[in-house]
Amino acid sequence: MTKNIFFTIIFCASISVNSYTQNYSNTWESIDSRPIPTWFGNAKFGIFIHWGVYSVPAWRKVESARYASYAEWYYARVMDNKENGGWEFHRQNYGEDFEYRDFAPLFKAELFNPDQWAALFKKSGAKYVVLTSKHHDGYCLWPTKNKHKKNWNAGDIGPERDLLGELSNSVTNTGLKMGFYYSIPDWESIPRKIDKSEYYIRNEFVEKYGLEPEIYRDEVLLPQLKELVSNYKPSIIFSDAGEWVYDDNFWKTKEFLSWLYNESPCKDEVVVNDRWFKGMTGKHGDYYSSEYKDADADSFNKPWEESRGIGGSYGFNRAENAEDYSSSKELILELVDIVSRGGNLLLNVGPTADGRIPVVMQERLLDIGSWLSVSGEAIYGTRRYSIPRVEYQNQTIYYTTKGNNLYCIFTSWDDALEFDFNNEDMIVDISLLGWDGDIVWTVNDNKVRIEIPKLTINDIPCLHAWTMKIELE
Repeated sequence: MTKNIFFTIIFCASISVNSYTQNYSNTWESIDSRPIPTWFGNAKFGIFIHWGVYSVPAWRKVESARYASYAEWYYARVMDNKENGGWEFHRQNYGEDFEYRDFAPLFKAELFNPDQWAALFKKSGAKYVVLTSKHHDGYCLWPTKNKHKKNWNAGDIGPERDLLGELSNSVTNTGLKMGFYYSIPDWESIPRKIDKSEYYIRNEFVEKYGLEPEIYRDEVLLPQLKELVSNYKPSIIFSDAGEWVYDDNFWKTKEFLSWLYNESPCKDEVVVNDRWFKGMTGKHGDYYSSEYKDADADSFNKPWEESRGIGGSYGFNRAENAEDYSSSKELILELVDIVSRGGNLLLNVGPTADGRIPVVMQERLLDIGSWLSVSGEAIYGTRRYSIPRVEYQNQTIYYTTKGNNLYCIFTSWDDALEFDFNNEDMIVDISLLGWDGDIVWTVNDNKVRIEIPKLTINDIPCLHAWTMKIELE
């Protein structure tokens, strides 16, 4: 018997080691077989940060269409656009001969306090943070050693600091996961069309600063990705815009991901999304991305994440006013809705060029954190219930599950909740998160009725939404 136990232990240990040291080849069948690290599915809420040279002009006309207010697109969609006021705005404020690259010395980040940012993100209840290491304009927020990025990175020009490194240290010191966003193309080097007949910016800037696409890929993209991974050991890589042009063979995506999963210093923890190449979206990657609800997330058969700004822009947009920002209630209910459908929310803040997170954005994050301090049990580590939500009179009830618990998150403090439940004998108890009193509940004909207690505004556990915890056998 002892001998059998010994060999059983050795066999199980062998399985564990083999799965831990799994080698992934340069095929999608192999890469897609990698189990996603569990931390991502449990985290539910992360902070996105769009910050860079575009934070200096920080302006784009506010429009209602999706993507239309993105101020981080200043280089490609604002400064030379005669239809949305950008042409006039740029020349009136900066002059006819003022190039986009001339903004770099003005991006000083003199008030940037990474510990302060990290403390705010911790208070928001977020579990991970993603910073734009390089957006489509090509400017890098770390002192990259890449020869093609000389004087176009935060170490050489502007802050003369390692913004990514400083924030990474502060964030991880608070116990949160840290990752980076990286734009696969640069506007100055990668065209809109494969035949190079059209670029995103004026051709004079392509000719002055750009590289041939193949040179850009081999001498900028791939070396920088490995530089970032090796130096900062991210828990997440949010790729972007690779789906605009060129396939995985051009971008050498399989080769990079197999290196990332096999050899990199973060191979056991890192997760990646699905925007690395044209045709990848919704097919490959550890998780799928949705942006301002531009994808049918309910059809995803993998973990997914919705990203959005507090307003209509990711980068700070000075044209936005109070009415352009979502309220705390709207953001909390969006988080609840996303989690009830099995997703994560990556909520963006757009800092100013001097390194401040606008107060209105701080307020929204603190309100979300206050709500999560009461109802986080119904969010973190939960999974989708068979029915994500139901409508009851003027009430919306969202469901999540974890272990033997079913959580009912409701949006109106009325007299009662009622919903169908076919396993009435399984209910052990029902309680209200954040309140110690007893809850009155009954079950008749497979319908649960839960009395909502009469509480004053001083006794109500939180604002905007509340959670009934149903303990099951």
